[in-house]
Amino acid sequence: MNYTIMVLAAYAVIMIAATVLMTNKEKSVERFCVGNRNTGWFISALSIAATWIWAPALFTSTENAYTKGFAGLFWFLVPNVLCLIFFIPFARRIRKEMPEGITLSGYMHQKYQSESVKNIYLFQLGALSALSTGVQLLAGSKILSMLTGIPFWIMTVIMAVIAYSYSQFSGIKASILTDSIQMVFMLIASVCFAVFGIKNGGGIQNMFAGIGGYTGECSSLFSAKGIEIFLGFGLPTTVGLISGPFGDQCFWQRAFCVKKNRIGRAFFVGAILFGMVPLSMGILGFVGAGMGYTAIDTGVINFELISELFPSWAVIPFLFMIVSGLLSTIDSNLCAISSLTTDIFKKNTLGKTKIAMVALLVIGIIVANIPGLTVTHLFLMYGTLRAATLLPTIFTLKGVKLKPEGVVTGIATALIIGLPVFAYGNITGTAAYKTAGSLLTVLLSGTVALIVSRKRGAENG
Repeated sequence: MNYTIMVLAAYAVIMIAATVLMTNKEKSVERFCVGNRNTGWFISALSIAATWIWAPALFTSTENAYTKGFAGLFWFLVPNVLCLIFFIPFARRIRKEMPEGITLSGYMHQKYQSESVKNIYLFQLGALSALSTGVQLLAGSKILSMLTGIPFWIMTVIMAVIAYSYSQFSGIKASILTDSIQMVFMLIASVCFAVFGIKNGGGIQNMFAGIGGYTGECSSLFSAKGIEIFLGFGLPTTVGLISGPFGDQCFWQRAFCVKKNRIGRAFFVGAILFGMVPLSMGILGFVGAGMGYTAIDTGVINFELISELFPSWAVIPFLFMIVSGLLSTIDSNLCAISSLTTDIFKKNTLGKTKIAMVALLVIGIIVANIPGLTVTHLFLMYGTLRAATLLPTIFTLKGVKLKPEGVVTGIATALIIGLPVFAYGNITGTAAYKTAGSLLTVLLSGTVALIVSRKRGAENG
């Protein structure tokens, strides 16, 4: 449809114009990656919230509310918000210990003076950026291709080019500025969809009627169905989400950008602002369940409900919201990968950082176009990657003494054992394997790191 192409064009024009008019083209690698390290807390909060909004926040929240009711939305929404709040003391700590830092991998290298530790963190952070970029391109291009008739692979290239066009101008400043614009729009649009969705969908009574999901069985966290949802979805999702910011360079990068004494405020407000979007989308799912709507495809139930409950023109702001949510994460990934080049090249240049951006997009496009690959597959893969470094990172920031060999062995063990178990459980839909895989990934990295470190310490002692 022509209006979809117009939405993409309008989005590109707004973001490029805002970047060119409101930021300066950066010539320094450090400023390209972390700005002046004095970004205000509110614009940082908007950027943090927008960066944390990606495909599941926009689609899965509505799907869970519709299919799993209150229990499903609760176990998606609450860990998503709490993980950003839980991250605050660690963001403050890394900024205090390494005030001129840029990356998590750089911090770990400084702490352990080990190339192996730095390299395994570079692998984890880089692979996460690639898979995350792939999932945004896959999710966005799927729906945009369906609406426009443009071939899927061409749409992945279009989305990639739009994100690169403004990100390469001023780096992190462009990302934070455009994130803020995107987040304001997403907040307004999602709240309006929730409010008018309730009104057009039969009123508040219909929303409450849908709190149990379309089956009506999922209104309680502690019922048999609620416990089943917790074990099969809530527990593994919580483990993966709590690990989220810790294994994502996007958030460490912002910890180095915001004013030093405003880190806590930026992440706390960012968490609250983020939560408003999936909550609003979840309310739409309750409305759909309460009015007895039968979904054609639960994966895009929010799109179906907006088409059902609103005038045809309402699809335009919805699409703009979707594009904003997906591309805000892609441009943050571009800035994250550019910052990682500071740990790769001894003589780094802006040219190398921008080549890294292009390389990330090429890999993301290739990943998104792998036949048969789904958003769920990619989500599971990089959720496990994030969890693999959680405990070694926390231990290090809390002052626990580890050996470089322990850190590397712990993370490698978690990836080799935890990743296959977790992936198998999700592909087969087996709750026991999903839960075991998520817990193994987190616990093995920390446990093995401690055991190997103590053994090496005893040998050296």
